[in-house]
Amino acid sequence: MHTYANYLIVVAVALSGVYFTAIPPYPLHAASIQNPCCGPVTAAGDRFASTLDGMHVESLWLANEHVNWVTGEPDRGRGYEGPGNHTHCSAFAAAAAKRLGVYLLRPPEHGQELLSNAQARWLDSAEGRQDGWRSVANMQEAQTLANQGNLVLVSYPNPDPHAPGHIAIVRPSEKSFTTLQENGPQVIQAGEHNHNSINVRIGFENHPGAWPNGVRYYVHSLQ
Repeated sequence: MHTYANYLIVVAVALSGVYFTAIPPYPLHAASIQNPCCGPVTAAGDRFASTLDGMHVESLWLANEHVNWVTGEPDRGRGYEGPGNHTHCSAFAAAAAKRLGVYLLRPPEHGQELLSNAQARWLDSAEGRQDGWRSVANMQEAQTLANQGNLVLVSYPNPDPHAPGHIAIVRPSEKSFTTLQENGPQVIQAGEHNHNSINVRIGFENHPGAWPNGVRYYVHSLQ
């Protein structure tokens, strides 16, 4: 018989006194909650993570500077106030892809201004698919593919075509199902603040409507 808490209370009498054991009416599967959601990080995943760490994103592709999109180094001086000096998420993503031998829409095919919106459209186009990109069904698959050493992007095109969207790279990470559902995959990104490792929920928080249902995931094999 279940009580108001939906627990079966078993009363056991022992010589030392009376104690209660609560038996839940369904298994909690605690071990599965704590186990990695998306498989182990493979050797290929470790190599991929090492390449990402070598980009030094927290000291390059900094906001409020015009940068060389490939290196992330300032190329117009700190006093430059012209176009292209805001944030550089899309330039960083393109530079990382280039270092990994993968094409992602980039200069000179598209300038740095509003490049993340253009990349989102391109990734979802026939041209993007011809270049080896495909959409990923959900964030669990996205994190799994990154753990296996694939290049996975998370993209948010701004509904306002005149305002920037955002794009980041999913990095290998062993996290629980609970953490994944609460915060999304782990990413490396440039933006208003650059992060070598941060989750999607926080990384995209400056873009209302992005997390959790506005972002899209794409993958390109590195094998």
